[in-house]
Amino acid sequence: MKTVYHRSDSRGYANHGWLKSHHTFSFANYQNQERIHFGVLRVLNDDFVQGGMGFGRHPHRDMEIISIPLEGELRHSDNMGNSGIIKKGDIQVMSAGTGIMHSEENATEQPVKFLQIWIIPNKTDVTPRYDQVSIEENSVKNDFQQILSPNADDAGVWIHQDAWFNLAKFDKGFSKEYKIHKPGNGVYAFVIKGSAKIGEQVLDERDGLGIWDTESFVLEAEKDSEILLMEVPMQLPQ
Repeated sequence: MKTVYHRSDSRGYANHGWLKSHHTFSFANYQNQERIHFGVLRVLNDDFVQGGMGFGRHPHRDMEIISIPLEGELRHSDNMGNSGIIKKGDIQVMSAGTGIMHSEENATEQPVKFLQIWIIPNKTDVTPRYDQVSIEENSVKNDFQQILSPNADDAGVWIHQDAWFNLAKFDKGFSKEYKIHKPGNGVYAFVIKGSAKIGEQVLDERDGLGIWDTESFVLEAEKDSEILLMEVPMQLPQ
C-alpha cells in the first residue's frame, strides 16, 4: 500500500473577504507542482462563503463537478434552466461536458460551508447535465454510505468516471475495512470532522490521505468522526 499525507495546514489558502477557500490541490493562484491531482481527482476545495455573497455566472467544460454542503444553504442556477437550493444532507453533481454556465450563491445571511470537488471524466463532449439528491434520508452510522458512483441506478449521484464516494460516520473506536471497487483505483480520504486512523497514519480534521496499490484498507475512528472517501482511477484518461 502506498500513501501520501496532506496536513490540513499544508493546503493552499485564499482569502477574498467574502470567500475563504482551502485548496488541497493546485487551484487559481495556488500552484504546487507536487499537488496537481490524485489520479483523476483534480480539485478539492473547502469553501466558506459569507451571507448574501457568491460566485457569479461562470463557465465549465469537460469536468465532473460535485458540491457537498457542510453548513448553510447554497443557491444554484444554470443555463439549462435548473435552479434551487442545496444544504447539508444534499449532494449536487454537474457534468459540464460540452459546456455549462452556472452560479452559486449563499442563499441566507448565515455563512455557508461546502466542499467543491472536480473529477476528470472518462469521456468528453457529453451532453451537460445537473442533478442533486438528498443523502441525509439514507444516512447510516458505523458503515460506508455510498453517495456517488458510475451507475445511474446506484445510491447517490452518478458521474462519467469509474469513481465511488462514500461517507463514513463512525463512532469513536469503530473500525471497518474498505474494499477497492476496481483494480487500479485509489482512495483519497478527507476528514470532515473528528479524527481517524488508516494504517499507522492518524488524520485530524481536514487532513487528507491518498491510498493506492492496495485492494483494501482499514479505517478506524479515533474520535466520533465523519470522513469522505473518494475512490478514483489513478490513471489519467488518454
